[in-house]
Amino acid sequence: MDSFLIGLIGSGIGPSLSPPLHEREAAHHGLHYVYRLLDTDRVGGDVGELIRTARRFGYDGLNVTHPCKQDVIPHLDELSPDARMLGAVNTVVFDGDRAIGHNTDWTGFAESFARGLPDAPARRIVQLGAGGAGAAVAHALLTMGADRITVIDSDPARARTLTGELTARFGAGRARPAPAAELPRLMERADGLVHATPTGMARHPGMPLPAALLHPGLWVADIVYRPLETELLRHARAAGCRTLDGGGMVVFQAVHAFRLFTGREPDDERMLAHLTDLITV
Repeated sequence: MDSFLIGLIGSGIGPSLSPPLHEREAAHHGLHYVYRLLDTDRVGGDVGELIRTARRFGYDGLNVTHPCKQDVIPHLDELSPDARMLGAVNTVVFDGDRAIGHNTDWTGFAESFARGLPDAPARRIVQLGAGGAGAAVAHALLTMGADRITVIDSDPARARTLTGELTARFGAGRARPAPAAELPRLMERADGLVHATPTGMARHPGMPLPAALLHPGLWVADIVYRPLETELLRHARAAGCRTLDGGGMVVFQAVHAFRLFTGREPDDERMLAHLTDLITV
């Protein structure tokens, strides 16, 4: 029986469903698959040391989540083209003595969006968050044909950096940064809102913007999946918005990561069913 030892690096990851999501799929493939949480709040926040320790202890790979998706890059030996382009890593594969970083977030979000919000208008999108997940989500939306994304972040410099990279990649006028003060005006004309910050997670409850800014002509996509129904999505549905929760993104990024870790072909429909089952437990 083939064996795999996988870990997840991030802060406050106790509620993560990645371990059972991966392990249940592995069981269908007859694999001995152990998935451990490496919470930086408990074992220390030195991402480089965690990478070196995981390699030393025989891990086959790691997933990486908030707030480490960009911090991990200097500690890797190689980046896939997607990870290099996005400047963010959510999957690390150990290949011999090399640690190779990948990004399966953007494809995960793209698949989730295509399934959950088919034919959603995408002329003007407001995105909250310009970190590693935000970079992946914005890239996915522009790749899928969004006309323009306006990015707001608590760190304005980070929003400027991300939108500069997106403009260089997709062309002038496709992405721009904006200060938080512009949010009410932007939301009036927006087709969609994408939320890509930790707000709403079990460890970071609350709303990323005033509920009064939501309106029926808007679709709202949240990347948070624990809880699956965030306060943002509850208010959005009450306002008459079409909504997309973070469950699809977490499943489809896991599908791609599982393939990278094991070389086996996972069943995405089965993994979606795994998530539904785990959420209702």
